[in-house]
Amino acid sequence: MPTPPQLPGRKTASQQPPREKRHTISVLVENKFGAFTRIAGLFAAKGYNIDSLSVGPTEDETVSRMTIVTRGDDQIIEQIIKQLNKVIDTIKVIDLTFDSFVERELVLVKVNATPDTRPEIMQITEIFRAKVVDISPKSLTLEATGSQQKVDAIIKMLKPFTIRELARTGRVALKREFQGEV
Repeated sequence: MPTPPQLPGRKTASQQPPREKRHTISVLVENKFGAFTRIAGLFAAKGYNIDSLSVGPTEDETVSRMTIVTRGDDQIIEQIIKQLNKVIDTIKVIDLTFDSFVERELVLVKVNATPDTRPEIMQITEIFRAKVVDISPKSLTLEATGSQQKVDAIIKMLKPFTIRELARTGRVALKREFQGEV
């Protein structure tokens, strides 16, 4: 069967570059000296990028959870997971991307605030269910938690007031247990 003619500038499915997708990977590691360095070093050595990385202890003080957000095509993600499983301190690796999971980020934003702009900043704070965690005559420091999109949105809304400082955690995530309808 002859192949259909190609339009100029159009690529066939076989010519398309592999699709990169953002993945959220949860890694349980032994809470030992050097575990974090070995995981981060693996990404650096292989040339894989980390979009965000959050690390903290779990309910078991001997275990830490790393939530890594990275991107790549299926083959790259498969390689990352295989490499993570080879790290000596790794207990378990889960790619949450295709499961239902709960995710949150935390952001602290210090924004300029004058007597004239405070009411509008407070209205934005209320809409996003954020909190004022520090106040001075010239600024407000806000705390907001939520999805990456929510955190991005509040930052965008606060930019016109001039953001003085910003600290962001990156994503933390846990797989959902309940899978039924509510």
